[in-house]
Amino acid sequence: MRLIVGLGNPGPKYAWTPHNLGFFVIDKLAEKAGIAIDRPQAKAYIGRGQLAGKEVLLAKPQTSMNLSGLSVRELMERFEVDLEADPAGLIVVYDEAALPWGMLRIRERGSAGGHNGVKSIIGALGTHEFARIRLGVQPDHPVEDLAGYVLAPMRKAQLEVAAEMVDQAAEAVDVILSDGLARAMNRFNKRVPPPGEGVEQKS
Repeated sequence: MRLIVGLGNPGPKYAWTPHNLGFFVIDKLAEKAGIAIDRPQAKAYIGRGQLAGKEVLLAKPQTSMNLSGLSVRELMERFEVDLEADPAGLIVVYDEAALPWGMLRIRERGSAGGHNGVKSIIGALGTHEFARIRLGVQPDHPVEDLAGYVLAPMRKAQLEVAAEMVDQAAEAVDVILSDGLARAMNRFNKRVPPPGEGVEQKS
């Protein structure tokens, strides 16, 4: 069983914010695979099915972002996800303010990097050894309140880039499941463009 978790905040207030891109990816995967994400369990909405020939559990934690680890830990225990046996047994998908808009980064492990949802998961599991897919949402101008920025509704140009990233991230999940993390990283981890390239050019 592979557990694929998209991070976000529940409720309509946050539905179209950068901080909810993890939810977007889970919805895209569910659509592709015909999986309904409507079963409440372990403080999340979940759906079970097949992706890339593998049995998967898709999950959208319904705690606040900074308590996501409570849901992830419970799901891993209930569905016996073993990271030692399978390093890609848990794949976490989330927004990353340190990466430019449109940029994907797949990692096998790592720190939270200031992301409270990932910090919660690391704390709850007691390990940072899990796969993650990060979707770039870096501001194109200096912001004093980064939390306010990622919790504000996306502009039209940002939504267009977000849709492309969500499609790519869903494809990356397929590659991880079918070909492994190394292949996925080689394919999807591209260079970070210099300042000035990114969402502003699409405005």
